[in-house]
Amino acid sequence: MSKVQNKKGIDLYTWNTPNGRKVSIMLEEVGLPYRVFPIDITKGDQLQPDFLFLSPNNKIPAIVDHDAGIHLMESGAILMYLANKTGKLLSPIGEKYWEQMEWLMFQMGSVGPMLGQTHHFVKFNPGKSPYAEERYSKENARLYQVLENRLQDRQFICNEYSIVDIATWPWISRFDFQQMKLSDYPNLKRWYLNIASRPAVRRGYGVPDVLEVPLPE
Repeated sequence: MSKVQNKKGIDLYTWNTPNGRKVSIMLEEVGLPYRVFPIDITKGDQLQPDFLFLSPNNKIPAIVDHDAGIHLMESGAILMYLANKTGKLLSPIGEKYWEQMEWLMFQMGSVGPMLGQTHHFVKFNPGKSPYAEERYSKENARLYQVLENRLQDRQFICNEYSIVDIATWPWISRFDFQQMKLSDYPNLKRWYLNIASRPAVRRGYGVPDVLEVPLPE
């Protein structure tokens, strides 16, 4: 991975996490061709100098757009970039745009970080901190309820399918990690299954490993 590359198209550096899946799903939805470079975060690939050049925060995902001559880290920024590049899945600046920004920031600031803490304490370190398990499980349920209420009278989070849904859905796909039952949230379950049925979502979910989309009972 050199700093100057004579290539075309988009390179995606990713792993099978919710944040990584946001970008592979987006690339599939907008139909941009891309090459996948797995960054195995269980083996420390994210700490290698070449990857740190692309993502100084040593987090996946990252992209290189050779056609534009730029590289980006941070999943939310990448989604916005790809939406602007293709003119898809993000409204022009105006009332709808700011509504999408509002709920995208809700995902970036609440859904992702808080559900990630549930994964850490409830899924991977059970019994080590009962206080943390209780705290993040309660917050997890609260955030599910926020989405449940939001989806009561709309098909998608901001009415039309957008980067907001693409950013949020992969985190809800880890409902088993969170010990959550989607059947307790019928609006959220309907939304989840609707998006799960999209061919682009199914393809994007299987990057970099070929995995099936988890479906609730």
